[in-house]
Amino acid sequence: MSAHLIDGKAFAVRLREKVAASVAILKAEQGIVPGLAVVLVGNDPASAVYVRNKGVQTVAAGMASFEHKLPAEMAEVELLALIAQLNADPAVHGILVQLPLPPHIDADAVINAIHPAKDVDGFHVTNVGLLATGQRLMIPCTPLGCLMLLREHFGNLAGRNAVVVGRSNIVGKPMAQLLLRASCTVTIAHSRTENLAAICRQTDILVAAVGRAETITGDFIKPGAVVIDVGINQIEREDRVRLVGDVQRQRRRDRWRPDARAGWRRTDDDRLSSCGHPDRLLPHQRAGRPRRMIDTACPFMIALAFLVSAMAGPISFWMVP
Repeated sequence: MSAHLIDGKAFAVRLREKVAASVAILKAEQGIVPGLAVVLVGNDPASAVYVRNKGVQTVAAGMASFEHKLPAEMAEVELLALIAQLNADPAVHGILVQLPLPPHIDADAVINAIHPAKDVDGFHVTNVGLLATGQRLMIPCTPLGCLMLLREHFGNLAGRNAVVVGRSNIVGKPMAQLLLRASCTVTIAHSRTENLAAICRQTDILVAAVGRAETITGDFIKPGAVVIDVGINQIEREDRVRLVGDVQRQRRRDRWRPDARAGWRRTDDDRLSSCGHPDRLLPHQRAGRPRRMIDTACPFMIALAFLVSAMAGPISFWMVP
């Protein structure tokens, strides 16, 4: 029994086109050029690639890109001063601080120094609280990207059973909140959950975000389930360092055969500039709707964060027939 690949690349292409068109309208009708500031502290190679790709995708969408590459020894107080400067800059509508930060810098203090309306990652405590209470907010890009693909595949998610394996602030917890808001029946599991396989086998939607290589095996997954593998882990196998997800791939030949990592990667990249959320429509799309609190350029920053996030961490998406 082989898996049906859900094409994330095609979805990403459509999304990218919509974003570029909406940015052009925003420029033409309001003279606003959305601006994204990305802050990189240190010389981590993976982070450097990630930041570079963010800049490329931002410009490709017709937005302004501001990169701040800082030395690893930079003091926390100096970084906080830069965040304050970006908060006050009217040309900057979204701010991304690349994680991880050097150990001498308190990441929570930096994240919470970003103005909530410019917090593209959705990690500020205000945005976390708004998500938990079902209010309008900046939503973490990877979970929202997963939700968009699930809606693309299923349509209405109401009544679906969903299991999220993982409880991180970046993916697991917000993913569960988004599925709950979509009227799914949600179970949160993690590395210490007992009878994990039995729990996973009952679900229609399985999101693997536990951060442990190949935790989910083929016997965890029931026929017809949709599986999203958010994990990316380094392991040594056959004298080589390999990247694998949280879902094991060795059973492709018998029960399920996902080969979706590249297919999802582009979709995750394209979410930062999406206008698909009903609270993130442009003025010309919101006729008759009440005015929103957040600047009209911010929706594109939210979507753009998703658009670039997969470059650093590919996600697999497939359906087991």
